[in-house]
Amino acid sequence: MLEVKEPVPESGVSIAEAARRTGVSAHTLRYYERAGLVVSPVDRTSGGRRRYRHIDLQWIKVCTKLRATGMPIRSIKRYAELVAAGPGNEKERLELLESHRLDVLAKLEEIQQSLATIDHKIDVYRGRLEAGDADKLWAPRP
Repeated sequence: MLEVKEPVPESGVSIAEAARRTGVSAHTLRYYERAGLVVSPVDRTSGGRRRYRHIDLQWIKVCTKLRATGMPIRSIKRYAELVAAGPGNEKERLELLESHRLDVLAKLEEIQQSLATIDHKIDVYRGRLEAGDADKLWAPRP
C-alpha cells in the first residue's frame, strides 16, 4: 500500500484532516464512501462525525491513484468490493489491475507521441528564432 507519511492517531483523524493528508476534498471523501469505493466502513465518533484511520487513508490514496490514471469509478468499485470480500478472489483483483495497467501504458504511449510532436515544434521555433527567419514560419493568411 502507499504509505501515509504522518502518523495517524489511534482515534483517527477528522474528515478535514483526512482531506489534507490525502489531497482530496472532504466532498470527494464523502463521495467515495457513498459510491462504495471504500473497503471498510469509516469509523464515526459518538456524535456521528467521520474518523479516518491509517488504513482508510492508505486506501483513499490507492483510489486517487487509480482515478488519476483513468480507471473508471465502476472498476474502482469492483476492486474495492473484491478487497472487502477478503481472501479467495486475488486472481480477479490481479486481472483487473493488469487490465488497467495495459490501459495506462497505452495512454502513456499516446502522451509520449504527443510530447515528441511538441518537442519537434519547439525545436523548429528555436531553430528559426536563432537563424533569424522566424517570420518564415507558417501562419494562416486571411
